Amino acid sequence: MLNVVDEFTRECLAIRVGRQLRAADAIDLLSDLFILRGIPGHVRSNNGPEFAATVVKSWISGVGAETAFIEPGSLWENGYNESFNGKLRDELLNTEVFNSLSEAKVLIEQWRQHYNTVRPHSSLRYRPPAPVVLLTSSPPSPTGPPFSNSGQAAAILH
Repeated sequence: MLNVVDEFTRECLAIRVGRQLRAADAIDLLSDLFILRGIPGHVRSNNGPEFAATVVKSWISGVGAETAFIEPGSLWENGYNESFNGKLRDELLNTEVFNSLSEAKVLIEQWRQHYNTVRPHSSLRYRPPAPVVLLTSSPPSPTGPPFSNSGQAAAILH
């Protein structure tokens, strides 16, 4: 799975599900998100081969964003995404048996929609992330507006 979480809103922007994900999959997903949401100041990720590939790093810098890789074994440097991954695992992956890749994609997307629009988040005053973008006049954290060109927002990949 390739998860993209906005550090500012805590919104899960996308989950790409596949048997194997490569650098081209990361670029494809990010290019779609950058078109829809704008280019973030930086893209934070772990050191997985699909993110650390030279072609991905070059593409990210070519569109004007910076890469921010966490140190190997330093999961706390990617806290938002590690927290997200724990919730995904506890609330869905550990409770479901997927009979096919198609079923996994559908159920994971349904969970993502629920996570973004219904599920309360303590860090957002017990509101779901998606409405924060639309309803909040003051940011829940000092990192800046979602996917702004200010260089303060970030996408997180895992």
